[in-house]
Amino acid sequence: MATTAVTDASFKSDVLESEKPVLVDFWAEWCGPCKAMGPYVDKLAEEYAGRLSVVKLDTQDNPEVAARYGITGIPAFVLIKGGEVVAQAMGSMQYAALKETVDPHL
Repeated sequence: MATTAVTDASFKSDVLESEKPVLVDFWAEWCGPCKAMGPYVDKLAEEYAGRLSVVKLDTQDNPEVAARYGITGIPAFVLIKGGEVVAQAMGSMQYAALKETVDPHL
């Protein structure tokens, strides 16, 4: 799998301190739209391997980071570069739209 799971505890080292941009997929196991986006998230991780890290954060098990970034609905995608949020997207979308969120920041 090209994506990595992160937690509230590992978020700082895995995401904020990453040398590459990181796309964070905020999701939960019970979320149907999140599961529907899963193949797109995996495809993006494979296509951008080496240029972008793609991580998944389960909001049910890790509520602190989700609250810190104001995530009120899932799926939500936050692109972090150099420790700062540079793009956000929310909800189900086509693969092309997910790429458009990321492309300008690579």
